[in-house]
Amino acid sequence: MINVLLVCDDTWHPAEVIERGLESMDTEDFTFDIVKTAKDILSPAFVSRYDVLVNCHGSSLNASNSNPWFEKGVTEFGPEEFRDYVAKGGGLVVVHSGLTIGGPSHPEPAYTEVAGGYFLGHPPREMTHVKITARNEITSGVEDFSERDEHYQIAITAEDIEPFMETTSEHGGTCVSGYRRTFGEGRVAVLTPGHTLAVWENPNFRRLLKNAIRWVIRKD
Repeated sequence: MINVLLVCDDTWHPAEVIERGLESMDTEDFTFDIVKTAKDILSPAFVSRYDVLVNCHGSSLNASNSNPWFEKGVTEFGPEEFRDYVAKGGGLVVVHSGLTIGGPSHPEPAYTEVAGGYFLGHPPREMTHVKITARNEITSGVEDFSERDEHYQIAITAEDIEPFMETTSEHGGTCVSGYRRTFGEGRVAVLTPGHTLAVWENPNFRRLLKNAIRWVIRKD
């Protein structure tokens, strides 16, 4: 059984989307523990209880409080801890709004260092087409799919990423939407789709997520 710590619920991305998406997911090999107010729960010791950390959380405290998640001298698991967690062998999967940490509006160099990129923007929600561009352990068994979603544009900051997926939309062009990398002794996988429930209920996205979790903890 793979014990997954999933962090979600920020101002623009309520946890209900992910909770509903997980309800009907085949999680026979997974247990998901969802944390919404990470600032007051996460610590290095707490995170160490799990096999993998999945971050679907932006920089706000939670969906009802737009104050920042990270506060020097208060937050026990912040950008530096994310970086150190992976560098020491931890597995991190960043999904959708998890990539909004570290962009121009919320610069967090330590988080961007480990994530390997950051969110730039997106057009209005529209049909977004996901195309697999490379076959590996994460894309195994995954087919191209399309859903209405926020089509993220991102900046890649790491030179060692391995892209395996791209998304295309009418107003968003074509963008890298999935990549993986190693960082120190750990592994990172990034998936940019995931704003809408339709995406979380799509069987191909679900397979991507589960494959990514297995890959970052070396169960491939």
